[in-house]
Amino acid sequence: MATVRSLRRWAFVHKWTSLACTVFLLILCLTGLPLIFREELRELLSDDPPYAVLPADAPLANLDSVVETARRRHPDHLVWFVFVDDDEPQILVGLLPSATALPAEARRIKFDARTGEVLKEIEPAARRPFDFLDLMLRLHKDLFADLPGELFLGFIGLLFIASLVSGVALYGPFTKKLGFGAVRRDRSRRVKWLDLHNLLGVVTLAWALVVGLTGVMNELATPLFQIFQRTDVQAMLQPYRGQPPPAPADLASVQDAYALVQRTMPERRPTSVVFPNDRIGSPHHYLVWTKGSSPLTARLFTPVLVDARTGALTAAVQMPWYLRALEVSRPLHFGDYGGLPLKIIWALLDLVTIVVLASGLYLWLSRRRSPLEARLAELESAADGA
Repeated sequence: MATVRSLRRWAFVHKWTSLACTVFLLILCLTGLPLIFREELRELLSDDPPYAVLPADAPLANLDSVVETARRRHPDHLVWFVFVDDDEPQILVGLLPSATALPAEARRIKFDARTGEVLKEIEPAARRPFDFLDLMLRLHKDLFADLPGELFLGFIGLLFIASLVSGVALYGPFTKKLGFGAVRRDRSRRVKWLDLHNLLGVVTLAWALVVGLTGVMNELATPLFQIFQRTDVQAMLQPYRGQPPPAPADLASVQDAYALVQRTMPERRPTSVVFPNDRIGSPHHYLVWTKGSSPLTARLFTPVLVDARTGALTAAVQMPWYLRALEVSRPLHFGDYGGLPLKIIWALLDLVTIVVLASGLYLWLSRRRSPLEARLAELESAADGA
């Protein structure tokens, strides 16, 4: 009887965690499907001017000149970051209308990375209409509810993991009389859907657990970075306490800071330079983000602090374990670390998960005394007889 009681508890957990998260998981799966191919779709839908046709080894444009061009176009704005793309020959410069402005108020200017020519100016997200991928990303990330939406979807991810674990606990006893993967085609439609639900659920179990766990980690990105900013970063800034941050006219060369990190850390590749600010990074430093050059380390980022007044290298910041876990979880969640073939596999598994969710919803809506209840009653009778 103890075994049957535990099965009933697992059945209760599986039923209610699944019901609580199914609708939201359907939204996440449907919105996540185009996001798997977001780079390919953006390239396909892009109407940006073409890059200049130059040799592959053409040198990078001077970052100081690029930043100065951006400042001339918007002298009332502050430079927020410079992003040097290593996949396409482009440089993005982000500008904020004030030091306290939100990221949604930032405008971006796209440059050709070799010629330094302006290719496109991108209006702030708060002003421009959402395109298809923006809409999918906001729905997938936070349901247009910002941090509360992120935390809510993280909780939904935990319910999903609980439903998977409880489903595994039920799978063995429930299918004991059936062969693995059996679908009883001679039974009612509901029984056939139940068998298909069990089969597809157990086949995609490992993938679903990985995507569920990494999804929860991704939803915690904002509070995790806030913890890092308030602990590790503040400890590093202790020697600068009480000093005023440098004015824009006093900033050292951003090109020199970028080149310094390149020379000092030849095994890593600088990808962006965040200008001094109080929100992300340091009000006294350039924050240069670097990544490894191998397929594995290319997903692991290390920030480097460069004194914004003197241009001297201050420190390479050791990321805490929870941010390392976050970095690893991002490519695993969308399957974008193995090229197009892996993305196609991720998309197929996503479609199968949609079938699992939809079939589970159908089984609940068409419920009578379910086969699971009948099986539990049979086990109870057997235990009483014994």
